[in-house]
Amino acid sequence: MKNSRRQVLKSLSVTGILSSLGLPFAAIAQATKPSPAVTNSGTDDRLFWASTLYKIAQPVLSNLAVGKLKKNMPLELAPGYYLKAEQVTYLEAVGRTLAGVAPWLALPDDDTKEGKWRAELRSDALKGLAHCVDPQSPDYLNFRSELQPIVDAAFLAHAFLRAPDALWHPLDELTKKRYIEEFKALRDRKAHYSNWLLFSGIIESFLLQIGEQYDPVRIDIAIRKTREWYVGDGWYSDGPKFCMDYYNSFVIQPMLVDILKVTSEKNFSPKTEYTEALKRMVRHAEYLERLISPEGTFPVYGRSMAYRTGAFQALAQVALMEQLPEHISPAQVRCGLTKVLQTLFDHSNNFDSKGWLILGFNGSQPAIADQYTSTGSLYLTTLGFLPLGLPATHRFWTDPAADWTAKKAWSGQVTKKDYKVDF
Repeated sequence: MKNSRRQVLKSLSVTGILSSLGLPFAAIAQATKPSPAVTNSGTDDRLFWASTLYKIAQPVLSNLAVGKLKKNMPLELAPGYYLKAEQVTYLEAVGRTLAGVAPWLALPDDDTKEGKWRAELRSDALKGLAHCVDPQSPDYLNFRSELQPIVDAAFLAHAFLRAPDALWHPLDELTKKRYIEEFKALRDRKAHYSNWLLFSGIIESFLLQIGEQYDPVRIDIAIRKTREWYVGDGWYSDGPKFCMDYYNSFVIQPMLVDILKVTSEKNFSPKTEYTEALKRMVRHAEYLERLISPEGTFPVYGRSMAYRTGAFQALAQVALMEQLPEHISPAQVRCGLTKVLQTLFDHSNNFDSKGWLILGFNGSQPAIADQYTSTGSLYLTTLGFLPLGLPATHRFWTDPAADWTAKKAWSGQVTKKDYKVDF
């Protein structure tokens, strides 16, 4: 009886099933071994990143360059959408696209395929930026009414801070003057008592950076309240109540760090606050790296999942700033994020027939979108591509491929234990 029970159990095991199919023991052992390390090259990875970002950004910037963004961008709205889409969605598309491509566009020109894409997008961006604030242009964007422009003017200001020599300094003086006026016009509206305080704060920090008149109170309250909302171990609450979602990465940590970078350099705030915020963002980036599964997926939870790879902005920015902790190599971040990008974008189901992003997370999934999400909102996905701002010769791209944390853990490799921090 015992022997026959053993036989049944053996036949139900992986080894038993494979044996019954006539596979030799060596093949069985091979089938149960941990998967080998990834072998993709950094050159191939970078070309895939660049081609994907170009594919996402090109419809927005090429249409904007010729004054046809409003004419040609489709308008898809989430179920229950409650904003005035025509008044807000186009600035969303422009501000979010530029915030993500800015570091890449800041690289010098070269004759590579990637370099040609970059030069094209930069040229289109500069032409289009003039249209955005020209009242005579069909693509004149709304900064003057509704609350939502506070958000997307902030992403645009963030783009200017990330790539001043590529996107701000080349603008003509009239266009610069018009942006300054539009940014200041946003002061007649009050930001929500949440991560929105950072939107007002980064707009005013940009004005501080370029030597314009700025509102110190908006900057100060953004810094003070966000620091008060820190709940520990690399996480901030979004307002008085904690939300379990990706807003620490979509907005909170990158904008706080970049506000404090400006204000500490201008002696508006102590450098210790910048150092502290950066350490916390590095800690948060550790979580994000661990969230990448061996298959290149990540948990779908919380608000704004239609922003797709924008969920990894904090990790992407830490990599761009060369601030990754010692136990997380640039190559493992590159390989992990590459796998995510391939999982999401190495097919066509996130784009319509003309190349615009569609409402959803992975494919057409309107039900996953929030009531404030429209076509323009989706371009926050570009924020996951920030490491393209590192040159092709940087070790992020040249180091041999490496497994990321979850892939190491699930394949039986040595994996660093995670533990809380006290800063």
